[in-house]
Amino acid sequence: MARYLDIHPENPQPRLISQVVEALRDDALIAYPTDSGYALGAQLGNREGRDRILRIRDLDDKHHFTLMCSDFAQLGQFVHVDNSAFRAIKASTPGPYTFILPATSEVPKRLMHPKKRTVGVRIPDHVLVQTLLAELGEPLLTSTLILPGETEARTMGWEVKEELDHSVDLVIESGDVIAEPTTVIDWSEGAPEVLRYGSGDASRFEV
Repeated sequence: MARYLDIHPENPQPRLISQVVEALRDDALIAYPTDSGYALGAQLGNREGRDRILRIRDLDDKHHFTLMCSDFAQLGQFVHVDNSAFRAIKASTPGPYTFILPATSEVPKRLMHPKKRTVGVRIPDHVLVQTLLAELGEPLLTSTLILPGETEARTMGWEVKEELDHSVDLVIESGDVIAEPTTVIDWSEGAPEVLRYGSGDASRFEV
């Protein structure tokens, strides 16, 4: 059964944040709230975590995983950002956007798209997630919690606990969560392409 932690949305309790980070370092798979619905998260080095996410969401190996980053400096360690993308991405973050970009050598190969060698990155505008990332000290491997047959991300921690009690190790509750997932922008070919319209304003990326 999954552990269930209720963490304050504006002043996350350090003791509880430490418990989540400890669980992640022990290869736990967590379900946690973000600025665009619930997401599944695991430490980058958690090999089984990637596969568990694919199973829960019923996805194949071509799924673009996302690295949840604390800031633009950290994001820049894991993806190549050319001049055309730099300003637009920096101006849009933190916020509900996911950007697909060419991965650097810092990204484990199993997390890259098998043919394109790309990975998703995003910087959340969310107190709990930023606190978690600061304590973890590295990006979090993540994927929006949209279950098979559904189109929206989950928003209620207790519902996630009920449905995924035996599929994840820990569920975090932390204030109100909106249902709309991130807007996904593919910038891997040198120009932005909107792959998914979500809670982030996509008009600035439409040519």
